[in-house]
Amino acid sequence: MSKKISINGKSLEAIEKICQDLSFPKFHGEQIYRWMYNKKCLNASDMNNVPNELLSKINKNYFYKNLKIKNKAISKVDHTTKYLLETNDSNYIESVSMIDNNRHTVCLSSQIGCSVDCDFCATGKMGIIRNLSTGEILEQVIIIQQNSDLPITNIVFMGMGEPFLNYLNTMNACEILSDNKAFNFGKKRITISTSGILPKIKKYIEEKHRYKLAISLNAPNNELRNKIIPINKKWNIEDILAALKKYQYNNSTPIMLEFILLKNFNDSDNNALELSNLLKNIP
Repeated sequence: MSKKISINGKSLEAIEKICQDLSFPKFHGEQIYRWMYNKKCLNASDMNNVPNELLSKINKNYFYKNLKIKNKAISKVDHTTKYLLETNDSNYIESVSMIDNNRHTVCLSSQIGCSVDCDFCATGKMGIIRNLSTGEILEQVIIIQQNSDLPITNIVFMGMGEPFLNYLNTMNACEILSDNKAFNFGKKRITISTSGILPKIKKYIEEKHRYKLAISLNAPNNELRNKIIPINKKWNIEDILAALKKYQYNNSTPIMLEFILLKNFNDSDNNALELSNLLKNIP
């Protein structure tokens, strides 16, 4: 007997083809696609405009749910909730819901663990277990929306893992997140943060994606950055900034440069001046 696979994470075209392969009109594929991603519904029994016979046939080979909530930690100081989610293969990831007035940002994980091993990041101490599937990435958004009354307004790939080391699944998720038949997030409301995976930064720029790009810089020179982000020895600050100069800047897709202040390491006045000089030609 063949093992079931997730239908959650599949594109509109893929779901339409599944319906056609089961001898049903392809428009039912769009109905299922909208139920999952637009209506945030992963219960086939609630998809009341889709034929039961089709849903039954799909159920023989596919499943909808990749994650379940293991724990929720609610902040005592602001409107932030951290979700511990369990995968179907008994691994764990974290997602975070951050609410500031009417702005509701969700921080997504892209991997279980991480291989980049940034010195200041707890996830890096786990090592890498595996990439998340497109469905597992998207389901984090679905679960948080199901558990919140305030609509999600912004998506950031700043959770566990390095998104550009799971490039294909991350970009496939972004396509569905920004599709007006699915989650319908504006592309400028989706931010992808990378520690500096240079080949994928170049690929991202060449493919002309219009999501916001964030670079986790965290140091104004290579000597300091080498100490906290080991991959800087392979792809250094100058190489990354040279690549970014080919990015098509505009008001809706600026480059975000992230800088974590570490006491007595990168927080001096001289560090600030060095950073200012480093970035003076980067919008």
